[in-house]
Amino acid sequence: MARGLKKHLKRLNTPKHWILDKLGGTFAPKPSSGLQKSKKCFLLIIILQKRLNYALKYREVISILTQQQVLVDGKVRTDKTYPAGFMNVVSIPKTNESFRLFYDTKGRFRIHSLGDEESKFKICKANDTIKMDLESNKTVDFIKFDIGNVVMVTGGRNKGRIGVIKNREKHKGRFETVHIQDVLGHEFDTCLGNVLTLVKGTKPWVSLPKGKSIKFFIIEEVWKRLATQSATTA
Repeated sequence: MARGLKKHLKRLNTPKHWILDKLGGTFAPKPSSGLQKSKKCFLLIIILQKRLNYALKYREVISILTQQQVLVDGKVRTDKTYPAGFMNVVSIPKTNESFRLFYDTKGRFRIHSLGDEESKFKICKANDTIKMDLESNKTVDFIKFDIGNVVMVTGGRNKGRIGVIKNREKHKGRFETVHIQDVLGHEFDTCLGNVLTLVKGTKPWVSLPKGKSIKFFIIEEVWKRLATQSATTA
C-alpha cells in the first residue's frame, strides 16, 4: 500500500552543493514546496547557519525567521526550509546586508554580497533576460539573446562558467547548442536552455563574485596551489 509523500530527508541523499558534513546527524532539513526544485535550491536554514554564521543552533534560526528579519526578493519569509534559488536576493534589513545566490564553477551555490542599488532588482530568464524591480514587481529593462553577449551557464557540467557567445548551432530536434568562450580563451558548449545573459552593451547588470567564474583545469589548479604555497614559504 502507498504511504504518501515522504516528509524526511536523509543527510546522505542531500544535494552535493549543500556541502553538509556526513557526521552531522542522520537527517537533514527537507525543502518546502516552492518555486525551486529540491535539487536546485538552497534552504534559508543552511544560509543562516552554515554560510553566514548568524546562528549556531536550530532554535536560533527559527527565532531569527519568526522575528521577520529575513527577506527573499523583497518578501518576508518565515519558513526555515524555504527553497531559495539561483539569482534570488536574500536581504537582512537589521544588518543592512543583501546577498545574491550565484553558482561557482563547480556547480555549488555561492553567496555574493551586494550594494544598495543592486539589491533592488533581480534578473530572470524568459529566453531573453529581463530586469525586474523587486518593489513594484515590474519589468524595467531587458537584454536580447544575441551572439557576442556575455552569458552565464546555469546547468550542465559547465554550470557557473561565464563567457561570450560565439555561435549558435541548431540540431534536428528540440535542442540547440551554444558555443561560448571565456576570458582565458577556453571554448565550451552547452544547451540553449542552460544560458542566461548578464551584460547589456559593455556594462554588466550584476556584479560578479571573486574569480569571475573562470574554470581551471585540474593541472592548472595544482600549479596555482603550488605557486601560492611557494609564495607563502618564501
